Amino acid sequence: MGIALNCTIAEHSKFDRKNYFYPDLPKAYQISQFDLPIATNGFLAIRVPNNERLDVKIGITRAHLEEDAAKSFHGAEGKTFVDFNRGGAPLIEIVTEPDFRSSQEAKVFLHELRLIARYLGISDADMEKGHLRCDANISIRVLDENGQVVGAMFNKKIEVKNLNSFRHVERALEYEIRRQTELWEKGTPPDKSTTRGWNDAKQITEEQRSKEDASDYRYFPEPDIPALALQELADELRKELPELPAARRARMQEEYFLKPADARQMCDDPALADFTEHVFSELNSWLESVTDFDAETAEAKDKAQLARLVSGWMLTKLMGLLTERGSDVRTTHLTPENFAEFIALIATKKLNNATGLKVLSAMLEDGNSPTHIMEDQQLGQMNDAGALADIVDRVIDSHPTEVTRYRAGEEQLLTFLMGMVMKETQGSADAKLSRNMLLVKLKAE
Repeated sequence: MGIALNCTIAEHSKFDRKNYFYPDLPKAYQISQFDLPIATNGFLAIRVPNNERLDVKIGITRAHLEEDAAKSFHGAEGKTFVDFNRGGAPLIEIVTEPDFRSSQEAKVFLHELRLIARYLGISDADMEKGHLRCDANISIRVLDENGQVVGAMFNKKIEVKNLNSFRHVERALEYEIRRQTELWEKGTPPDKSTTRGWNDAKQITEEQRSKEDASDYRYFPEPDIPALALQELADELRKELPELPAARRARMQEEYFLKPADARQMCDDPALADFTEHVFSELNSWLESVTDFDAETAEAKDKAQLARLVSGWMLTKLMGLLTERGSDVRTTHLTPENFAEFIALIATKKLNNATGLKVLSAMLEDGNSPTHIMEDQQLGQMNDAGALADIVDRVIDSHPTEVTRYRAGEEQLLTFLMGMVMKETQGSADAKLSRNMLLVKLKAE
């Protein structure tokens, strides 16, 4: 994690004992790190949409290992319960510089941190399951009319402890901004650093205890764990570091012509990103293999158009169908090869949206190829002009009222008549050809 956060990795590090007594730590000390943390002086660059600052660079002060404390539950009637099951488990503590300017920036930072942890295989980093927690520190700065800080650069900070969801982080920070602003406006700003907890039921923070300084913890070297020599391990890990989320998003936009929002959604799930890469690899092979093609295939060879098809079918229709089935790309019968073949059929107009959805649903059931399903269920695009002309004639003859109204100027009824043609053909009619036929026949009389 230190390498992924662009930190300097210490050649030598050690563990320390951090001494304090609190119900979640009855042995009165925590194994942590003090003056020689594993990773220091890094940064994480994030992009915050619809924010005053679009591109934000958050400094990383340090990242170190320590043991977890127990979990406190502050219940009704002032009672606190303590669950010791997680006590002593190792965790990474990451300390950032005071570079955030809004709750939204903090939320985006945590999203990116979670994604990095997943890409590295360190943790699922699920906040709701306690894999990732956040202690958010916040203070208010007074600015003059020129935007310059008045008085101390950093005033007394308030720490909101153990926030366990992105929503809680955002709401707790927004609440603290309002609360502390009111204190400043009343002339009674915070005069000491304290820790507070977030009460989600009341949507407020509540004071817990005063905040200790480093000297209060009486740090000293942990006598039972030897010092660490990290240089060789760091050199090995740098060679093994996988492509990180930001780099993968940028590459997929450039290589596959994806829109930034689509690339972000795909890369938010490493398994979905892998699936997408395999799909594009198969599509590129298909494009290279096509030498003799008609106008429709030529249009399909437009990579930007292919990217839009892949994004549209994957992120909306496929994800929706998988969600309905309680599945995802890790467990589905659908292979990237078959999905790429399916996109090629859509791109060359052998399937339309209606028949394509039927084929895709069938593919999820048994994992069969889209071509076989299309042929077995006769779901291919209907291009027989003669047969289609007969169907158009039947639709016109069956709806004389709508036809008369259309010819009288209600042109929106063309959509209704098109729907009737699609219903007759079970969605297999070529939409462009059907529309042209309707227009010709409706204007002929």
